Amino acid sequence: MTMKTLWFGSTILAAAAMAAPAAAQTQADFYVGAQAGYHDLGDNPFGDDDGAIFGTYVGVDVPVGETVILGVEGNYNLGTGAIDSEYGIAGKLGVRVGQGAQIFARGGYQEVNFDLNNLVGGPVPGGVDDTEGDYLVGAGAQFMVSPNVSLRAVLDTIAFDSVRATAGLALHF
Repeated sequence: MTMKTLWFGSTILAAAAMAAPAAAQTQADFYVGAQAGYHDLGDNPFGDDDGAIFGTYVGVDVPVGETVILGVEGNYNLGTGAIDSEYGIAGKLGVRVGQGAQIFARGGYQEVNFDLNNLVGGPVPGGVDDTEGDYLVGAGAQFMVSPNVSLRAVLDTIAFDSVRATAGLALHF
């Protein structure tokens, strides 16, 4: 884990801790979900650099007025192919659409742990840094299928170098 990652994570945790009392007094929507998708990491001189990802996400959405929603969300995924795992955190700005639907944009930070042996097609010497992180931006839509369950689809990019599409199922509390 890099110093940049530690600083960023600490800042987000401090902001979440300060926002928690306000969220508790409003109609905050806490959720936890499972997701699966595909992450294409972009160009790689060694060959195939993408893979399926499977993981979880957890977050909170807080309504601001009748239609606007602010939120924060964390994720952790295991991967196949060139991706061992990835994790990140993002802020959300959403808009309610109709009954139980939400369209949102998000921005944050995502760290990817690569499977370098798979990426280069052979053994990699020990001590080589196999992680890289950068800013994440994306957009998605969420649809409530029951009072406490939602489905969603999200399309993200990390520093406009990769494309990641996921679909998820969440329980709301």
